[in-house]
Amino acid sequence: MSGPVRVGYLVSRFPAASETFVVRELNEVVREADAEVTLMSLFPSSDEFLHPEAERWLPGLLRPTLGEGLRALGGWLLRRPLATAGLIGRIVADCVRSPRVLLRSLATVPIAAAHALNAERLGLDRLHAHFAAYPTLAAWICHRLCGLPYSFTAHAYDIFVDQSMLATKVAEAEFVATISEYNVRFLADHGGGSKTPVHVVHCGVDPDRYEFRPRSAPVTGEVDVLCVASLQEKKGHAYLLEALAGGGPELERVALDLVGGGELREALERRASELGLAERVRFHGARSEVEVRAMLGNADAFVLPSIIGSDGQMEGLPVALIEALACGLPTVATRMSGVPELIEEGRTGWLAEPADPGELAAALRRVVEAEPLQLDRGRELVEREFDVRRSGARMAELFGAPPRRRS
Repeated sequence: MSGPVRVGYLVSRFPAASETFVVRELNEVVREADAEVTLMSLFPSSDEFLHPEAERWLPGLLRPTLGEGLRALGGWLLRRPLATAGLIGRIVADCVRSPRVLLRSLATVPIAAAHALNAERLGLDRLHAHFAAYPTLAAWICHRLCGLPYSFTAHAYDIFVDQSMLATKVAEAEFVATISEYNVRFLADHGGGSKTPVHVVHCGVDPDRYEFRPRSAPVTGEVDVLCVASLQEKKGHAYLLEALAGGGPELERVALDLVGGGELREALERRASELGLAERVRFHGARSEVEVRAMLGNADAFVLPSIIGSDGQMEGLPVALIEALACGLPTVATRMSGVPELIEEGRTGWLAEPADPGELAAALRRVVEAEPLQLDRGRELVEREFDVRRSGARMAELFGAPPRRRS
């Protein structure tokens, strides 16, 4: 292939404040490789917060209206009636046991049909979807309609909560990328025995942007503990509040900064007040990457109390933990999915069982008591395995895009 590789990136919504890893990857793919990337969204974003790094992608963002989608679907029914009817039939057959997923999947069909036309018009060489749910469904539909190869990145809820059509998506993909070895094993168990190659490509950060300053809790005075996570059930904030309230006198020095927006803010604020923590827990809402880096630089420790939500949602491999390790922060997290691949128990941080305030409090006490850790190991891991420049270059390599020549 001569000239740049033209890749269409499919996402559910853009911008999304909690998905900075997608923007980082996009920026690195076009920086590291001879590739042209078109960003394609399925649905309107409800997120009012925009990270500065996402601004460059807004002018070229493609998001068809429902009317455009319905016209495109009608056109494909005339142009390729058997293929169009067949893909709809396959969606119904694969999703019939999950009515909610079936309805959303059928709603995705016309939008994907419009993106298939966009892909043809732009002369795209391939498609890549972030998240295995509806963006990958759209990529699969485009593949069925116009023959473009597709790939996708599997993260967390998109494979853990519902596996409708997962085997079909994996089987017809050119390759699958995923963020952890845990996910590789999960896909092996739920991917229908497909021979499609699965590659670990970590969501990364730029380590150069995070000043490494190994630290421990001060001997006296306030201990500033930071948590960066959207305020939703799977992040486990309620258990963190319980741990602080019932953790004994050692944790009375902890002041908790919560960064992130979400539907649970009011409920968590009420719970903090009920537990007598109102003066020690500060809610900051969504913040830019620059602001988060400053807060990481000022904190004494980091905590992420993730759980498996009542709807089955759980973490994949949280970028916030990568950022904390890059800065040299003692870190407390929970044993689930890919987290133990990142946090070494007793070396770079401490792990607790999910949804266990007692274990979480015990881990926090070890931080407050300044038990020694090998925080340089965490930084070395980030530089070796979670550098976004390497991740972007790896994705470009999988796309078949040659490295960009430097002048």
